[in-house]
Amino acid sequence: MKTVRIVGVPEHFNFPWQLTIDEGMFNEVGIDVDWTDVPEGTGKMCELLRTNQTDLAVILTEGILKDIANGNESVILQTFVQSPLQWGIHVNAESNYKTIDDLYGKTAAISRYGSGSELMTYVNAANNNWNFDSIKFEIVNTLDGAVESLSANKADYFMWDRFMTQPIVDKGIFRRVDVCPTPWPCFMIVARKEFYEQNKALVNNLIETINQTTSEFKIIPSIDRTLASVFNQKLEDIQQWLQITRWSQKKPTEAQFNQIISDLIKFKIINQPLKYSEVVV
Repeated sequence: MKTVRIVGVPEHFNFPWQLTIDEGMFNEVGIDVDWTDVPEGTGKMCELLRTNQTDLAVILTEGILKDIANGNESVILQTFVQSPLQWGIHVNAESNYKTIDDLYGKTAAISRYGSGSELMTYVNAANNNWNFDSIKFEIVNTLDGAVESLSANKADYFMWDRFMTQPIVDKGIFRRVDVCPTPWPCFMIVARKEFYEQNKALVNNLIETINQTTSEFKIIPSIDRTLASVFNQKLEDIQQWLQITRWSQKKPTEAQFNQIISDLIKFKIINQPLKYSEVVV
C-alpha cells in the first residue's frame, strides 16, 4: 500500500474525496490517501507543494498557475471542477457599504498572498474598471479570520465562495454586495512534478478512482441532505450549488489552457505565457 499525501480546502467541492476515502475505494487499488484539510486555501497549498509537504493538491486554477509561473515545479493532472467558482463579495453587515462601487480603494481581506481571495480581487477590479493600484490587502488566513477582521473594521470586504459563506450571511454577520464568478474552471488536481514522474501508474489509478466518484456524485441518494448536514447549510442552498457545480473527469485541452493563460495575463495575475506541454501531463 502506497501512501499519497493530498491537500485541499475543507469545502463541499472536496466531499467526493472524503466519500472515496471512507468507502475504501483507494485502498482497493493499493493507495492509502492521507488527506489534509487546508482552511488557509491555495496560497498555503502552493507552499506545501513547494516544500514537499504534500504530493497532490486540489487547488484553485488561478493560484496554482501563478505559482507555477513563479517557479513551483508542479504539474496539472486534470480539471477537478469544470464550473466557475462563485466568489461572493462580502462586507460587514453593519457597514455602510451597499454596492460594489462603495468598495473602490478599500481594503480587501485575503487568506494570504497568492490565494484566490487575493487574485480574484484583481478580476473584480478589472470587471469594474478599477485601477489595480487602488487595491489594499489585510491578511486574515482563514474564513474565521475574515469574520474577525471585517467585524473589527480592519478590512472592508472579503471574497470567498458564496455558498460556504451563506451561513455567515444568514446570521447577519456578512452582507453580500455582489458575486464575481471565475472566468475559468475553478479547481485543478495537481502533483509535484517529481512525485508524478516517479509514480505515474499510481497517480493514474488514483485519478481514475476519484473520477468514478465525481461522475456519480450527484445521483448518490440524499447527497443534498448529507452535504447540508456536514457543511451546516440550508438544503435549498446546497441544492442550488449542486445544480450549478460540474465536476470534471478530463484534462484541460490545450485550447482551454491557452484561454485561461490569456485571461490570467489580462488580469495581470501572471506576466507571460506558460506552455501547455510543460504544465499539463
